[in-house]
Amino acid sequence: MMNMTPVVKQLIIINILFFIGSQLVNVSYGYLPLFYPESNNFEIWQIFTHMFMHAQWPNFAHILFNMFALYSFGSALEHFWGGKKFLFFYLSCGLGAALLHTGVNYLEIQSILNAVTNLNLSKSDLHLILNADYQSLFDANGKMIPGQIATILDKANCTQEQFNSLVQASSIVQSPVLGASGATYGLMTAFAFMFPNAQLGFMFIPVPVKAKYFVPVILAIDLFFGLKGSSFFASGSTGIAHFAHLGGALTGYLMMLYWKKNQFNGNRWN
Repeated sequence: MMNMTPVVKQLIIINILFFIGSQLVNVSYGYLPLFYPESNNFEIWQIFTHMFMHAQWPNFAHILFNMFALYSFGSALEHFWGGKKFLFFYLSCGLGAALLHTGVNYLEIQSILNAVTNLNLSKSDLHLILNADYQSLFDANGKMIPGQIATILDKANCTQEQFNSLVQASSIVQSPVLGASGATYGLMTAFAFMFPNAQLGFMFIPVPVKAKYFVPVILAIDLFFGLKGSSFFASGSTGIAHFAHLGGALTGYLMMLYWKKNQFNGNRWN
């Protein structure tokens, strides 16, 4: 097994420090994951900090699997590229993950809001509605408590179906994404690009599988569940940011194509 390389080691330490710190300062989950730009919780730094945040304890598996992937694929890549190029690639894949995830959310939100265009809500009213705490809007009997949002919806003659659409859009706006998965998917894609015949062994697969077969299958599974969890298609989200995974992988693949064409000796890719 390859020794851990310097930048990989530093990234793992940073992720662990973020994980420990976020457990001690729980409010960080309202500031450091990536929120949708329309959310009141969105801050520009989140496009970077989200890739160092992970699920809250006791969900230790999230950071464990991401750090294992960072070590397994990252050490091999840093060994060949050097620390600076590896770090640039890693962060770029994390940013690509955030971009695709946010872009898909935008398309989904716009699709949902098409059902309420006839309400003629102002931009400020819509922003208020998308950031509302809907659990606090109703009393014990399920009746909406009088207030600003109730007044807006009443004046707009909002139907129950349209209200449900607004709640669905609001849930997307207020749901953050976090984790190093997008960046590590980029590493996994680059590893398969450079070492297509490398045998990968995983606990849930009884026999080793070549990287050039394993990675496309994993990405196809993510695409399937990403589409299945979208309101464009079928029911229910899986709670996993599948399009962030795909965004990281796509960014990694495009970067590898560019580097192969412009920067590296072709023999290295054989």
